[in-house]
Amino acid sequence: MKNKKSNAVEEFGGTFGTLVLTTVLPLTTIYLNLACGKSSCSILTLPLMPTMEEMFNTTSLLIYTGWFFFQLIIHLLLPFGSIQYGLPLKNDKRLSYKCNGFSCFIFSVLAFVVAYIFGLPTSFVYKHYLSFIVSSIFFSFTLSLFLYIKSFSVPYDKLTDSVNVKGSFIYQHFLGRELNPRFGDFDLKFFCELRPGLIGWIILDFCILIEDFQKHNSLNYSLALVVFFHTFYVADALWHEEAILSTMDIVHDGLGLMLVMGNLSWVPFLYSLQARFLLEHPQIQWSFCALVAFFLLNLVGYAIFRLSNSQKNEFRKNPHNPSLSHLKTLRTSSGKKLLVSSWWGLSRHPNYMGDLIMALTWSLVTGFQHIIPYFYPIYFTYLLVHRGMRDDAHCRKKYGSDWDTYCDTVHYKIFPYIY
Repeated sequence: MKNKKSNAVEEFGGTFGTLVLTTVLPLTTIYLNLACGKSSCSILTLPLMPTMEEMFNTTSLLIYTGWFFFQLIIHLLLPFGSIQYGLPLKNDKRLSYKCNGFSCFIFSVLAFVVAYIFGLPTSFVYKHYLSFIVSSIFFSFTLSLFLYIKSFSVPYDKLTDSVNVKGSFIYQHFLGRELNPRFGDFDLKFFCELRPGLIGWIILDFCILIEDFQKHNSLNYSLALVVFFHTFYVADALWHEEAILSTMDIVHDGLGLMLVMGNLSWVPFLYSLQARFLLEHPQIQWSFCALVAFFLLNLVGYAIFRLSNSQKNEFRKNPHNPSLSHLKTLRTSSGKKLLVSSWWGLSRHPNYMGDLIMALTWSLVTGFQHIIPYFYPIYFTYLLVHRGMRDDAHCRKKYGSDWDTYCDTVHYKIFPYIY
């Protein structure tokens, strides 16, 4: 089928920008983990060059690959969960998704606990942390290259708008050509978004917590609180797994290196930085009152995040739901309604606000002496602001002048009276 005309424009700086990101993303993952170690944790300190043995370990690669396929197998075999449908595609069809993420999470945690009881050497993960990072990067490049090649065998209407841009291999490999890579009913993008990397992040946290306990023969409450925050966050995301079906990642972005590496390498090995920092800097200890304050701040962020997300998802599934009848909406010329009250009257992305409050709380537990443990909220702020800009551009293209009216009604993008 011949390419149809599209208004698609280059994103992320085109070929040059995506080449930079293709290089910077894996190097950042490695650099930050090297820069923040036992002896120092400074972004300005050039870390020692690791040896080849530290970077490349066949066992680490086999374990990482085995973890990916373990998650794939339990996703396919576990009977729990439900079948949910995504938003309509360009051809008005809706794809089905097997949502059993929470049961896969519980099964994975139980399997880890049983393996640990029977002698699983969790210290291997910590001792070979760098080789696991390199393995995740290698796996991500391999999978994204496979997906790029596979995309030339699918019909044109299953590709993303990025293929309409006169882009290079680098550009399309980074963004991904195929919107929903599938093998039968198995959706690879949906699987990668919330399974191997997200659950793997928590398993890494558990390994770090065990390492700390074995090292000091006592529980580090600051570290335990951070691990609890992370675990609850992931468990909640998987309990509400169907909510991701309306996100930009699923609806708009192809499955290329950006999402593959972001989910399989960036998430587990950079989001666990706070936990590893607290393991290697045990002097960071907080009073009971301070820990309670952190807990309450995280709870506020979670409440904003979950309540606003739930409201949005219920409205998207059924805008005529009687429980939503009190909400004010703006009707567009296309007939679609946009929420302009309650959480969604405070800002255009109140869920981002809650997410950022939680992200900041996790870093506050690490103290105020080092910037690297704050990488997650700093990066996450940039990510969400950029994602909001991309979403704004898509909505402006979709709704035209109605979007201007919406922006005049809901003034703030994320934080009311701030941004």
